[in-house]
Amino acid sequence: MNEFMKKGFGFGITSGVITTLGLIVGLAEGYQSKNIVIGGILTIAIADALSDSLGIHISTESEKSSSDKDVWIATISTFITKFMISSSFLIPMLLLPLNIAIVTSILWGLFLISLFTYKISRRQNKHPINPIMEHLIITVFVIVTTYYLGNGIRVLTT
Repeated sequence: MNEFMKKGFGFGITSGVITTLGLIVGLAEGYQSKNIVIGGILTIAIADALSDSLGIHISTESEKSSSDKDVWIATISTFITKFMISSSFLIPMLLLPLNIAIVTSILWGLFLISLFTYKISRRQNKHPINPIMEHLIITVFVIVTTYYLGNGIRVLTT
């Protein structure tokens, strides 16, 4: 896997997990509707994956060392990864009651962030515990923040 594919893959995993978890928790708390959460996940999987891949496209174009091929590798790998990761959160939503699906999604997201961080740390010959904890804390911060945001939306709109 070349550096530009790694760039797209890493960004797609991280953004896919954190954005989708934030959306799931916020929408579920705000609207308490499984259908709204599923619609949100589908929107993130498509619109945000396209947006993120364009962002990586432009960012990679701005690097002097990147060729047109490198730009497209980063772009496509970002889109595919973000789409697949975000879409994976549909599985618990479709198969489980909303509250259980939320918990399952959170555990799935924390697992993915931990695994990816572990792989990066090992590739860099670093001990993985500190980066894993750092990334989990940030992810949990997003989850807690969007929970309270969703709760505030629900209170203000009812």
